[in-house]
This record gives sequence, C-alpha cells and structure tokens, in this order.
Amino acid sequence: SKLAALFEHPLYNTPVPEVTEKDKLFVVNPMEKFSLHSSGSDEWVSSSKAEALLPTGKTAYDTYPTWLKFHIGINRYELYPRRDPLLPTLLRDLATQRIVSSVQKSGGTQLKLIMTFPNYGQALFKPMKQTRDQETPIDFFYFSDFERHNAEIAAFHLDRILDFRRIPPVSGRLVNITKEIRDITTDKKLAKTFFISPAGNVCFYGECSYYCSTEHALCGKPDRLEGSMAALLPDKTLAKRRSWRSPWRRSYHKSKKAEWELNPNYCTQVRETPPYDRGHRLLDLIDMAILDFLMGNMDRHHYETFEKFGNDTFLLHLDNGRGFGTHSRDEPSILAPLQQCCSIKKSTYLRLQLLATQPYRLSDVLREALAADPLAPVLAEPHLQALDRRLGKVLLAVGHCLAR
Repeated sequence: SKLAALFEHPLYNTPVPEVTEKDKLFVVNPMEKFSLHSSGSDEWVSSSKAEALLPTGKTAYDTYPTWLKFHIGINRYELYPRRDPLLPTLLRDLATQRIVSSVQKSGGTQLKLIMTFPNYGQALFKPMKQTRDQETPIDFFYFSDFERHNAEIAAFHLDRILDFRRIPPVSGRLVNITKEIRDITTDKKLAKTFFISPAGNVCFYGECSYYCSTEHALCGKPDRLEGSMAALLPDKTLAKRRSWRSPWRRSYHKSKKAEWELNPNYCTQVRETPPYDRGHRLLDLIDMAILDFLMGNMDRHHYETFEKFGNDTFLLHLDNGRGFGTHSRDEPSILAPLQQCCSIKKSTYLRLQLLATQPYRLSDVLREALAADPLAPVLAEPHLQALDRRLGKVLLAVGHCLAR
C-alpha cells in the first residue's frame, strides 16, 4: 500500500505541539456523563448529577457516539489527528447510519440537506448533479458552476494526503429519496418540490438561489441518489467560528477584475494587514491555494477559523464542491498567493516534493484512498492524472521563487 507507506514516512510523523487544556475546543471531564438535547441541533450538555461511572465499568467517554468524540478531539493545531482511530468508524457511520430526519440547509446557492442520525449525529448531504466524466463547460463562469458531490469526497482525502487535515470527514452514500428524504422530512418547503418524472423517477429540487427548479431537479433511479455526507462541525452556539474574506477573493463579476489580478505587488500590502502581518496565517492561506489549484477550485471567497483559538490556529477548508470540474485545463490564477508572496511552509514543500516521486505518486495514493469509499470510483481517471501535472506546476512555481 503506497498510502500506508506515505503515512509511515518521517515527514508524516513530525511531532505536533503539546495540546494544553486551553488548546482544546472543548474541555471535557471523561468521567462525566453527557446528555443530548433532541432540539434539532447537535447540542450536548454536561449532566453533572449523573453517576461518575457507568454500570459497565466504562467511563462515560467510552459510550459517546463517534461524532461527539470527533468534536471533543478538535484542538488549536488540527481538526483530527494523523493516526485517528475514530476516522474509519466515523466514515462508516456517515455511510450507513439510519437517517431519521432530512431538512434543507438554509443559505447557499445550491441545494444541500442536513441529515440527522439516531445518535443525534448530523451530516451535510450534497446530492449528485453530474456524472464523473462531465467537465465544466468552457464558457461557464466559476461562480455558476455546479457543485459536485464527488469533489467533496475527493477533497477530504486530498487534504489528508497533503497532511493539512482541515476538512471535516466526508463519505459517499447512496440515498433512497423516497424513504430517506421525502417520507421523513419535516421541511414543508422541501416537501412541496417532490414529483415523479416522465421516466417514472422520484425527483425534487428544493429552494435556493441557483439551480433549484424543475429543469434542475435531482432525480433518482428510480429513487436511488448518490451524494456526499460530510460530518458537521460543532453547533456554532457551542463553538463560535469566524468567517474571513480571502484577500485573493475573485470579483464575482463577469467583467471586473479583483485588485490582486491587477497589482503585481499586491502581497506587500497583504503582509502589512492583520492577521497576515504575523504568525503563520499567510502560509496557511498559501497551503489552501495549493489545495485549490490541485483540485481546480476557483471558488474560495472565504475561510473560517474557530474563534476560541484567535489568530493562532488552522484554517477550515469548507465547501469544496466546485473542485474537480475540469481535468483538461489548469487555472494558474489560483496559485496567485504562492506566486505573488513567494512563500511556502517548508513542511508543505517537502511533502509536495515527496508526492511527486514514484513510490508516493499523488495520483496513486489518492486513487487508493478513494477506492475504499462506498461510491468508488469517486474520480474519473483523467482527474487523477491532472493532479500529477498540477503538482509539477506548483513545484515549478516554487522553483521560480527560489530562482528570484
């Protein structure tokens, strides 16, 4: 296994800083029992009057559902550890746990559902809109492109292979539209959008600002629909997140350009602006740009951080559905932060060099990681080949910086 060999490599075994109590998102007494509020949110509260030990002799923590252990494990330095024993179980839960509720997620330009499981865990479901081999039409603007369910799955695995670990776990899943959405939804607006197509398939389209119409309906075969299931982060009432506008955000206008596209010295002013004027925030942003370039994702207008950790923490790489839309073209402008700032973390650079070598080739390790997903093959082969070509271009960009 190339993937196992990669994770055994010394570059993937560098020590993480010691995690103190103040570096944890939640400080939990593992002997204390927790009760879950079935209020529709994934809120959990300490039940201080509960017995310290459960009758089985286990601690209360041992009985927590996997999603709760995942939330408790989040700290200042990582969303989940490199050798996370929870990960296989969490991915399996996302793919197999019974769905007890399906409602549409508010906001956003395209249809997404929040699915709830019997253990109060929740997942964000993005349905399949395109086949694996459909490329984004060349005349489409990046902001009018479809979001792809398989891009969400592939992005999680790619992020882990790059050792960023900043995307919540995602699994593919085949959902029954009738039993797992239509029959159990309490969302009246969503319920009104179900219909049977002329071909006899169950379809729905929901309510959103783009692609929510009869012409863009999501249809099963006859009621089976592929989608991605992403583990939800802790409720914002429990763990506030801050949203940051990316300095390299695109203009989202059909003819206007953003300042970074016109000013070759743009990075100089970014470096003087908080929070990019100190710490590793700018380097983290460059990591994110490299991830986006490898996926071909032009739609990174914002990123988030957990408010508790201030400016000294990792960036959350959320919403990756517009990646992996094209394999035949590369978009060099995504690499602008790297090219204009000529900075990169040494650890990131060394790992990228490693992933360009035959024993650990990026396309091979990602193909292997995706083979375990319930919807495998997740990516069409040309997308995997494009990763190796794009990785070469990232290393070339670093080479130009070193030469300068």
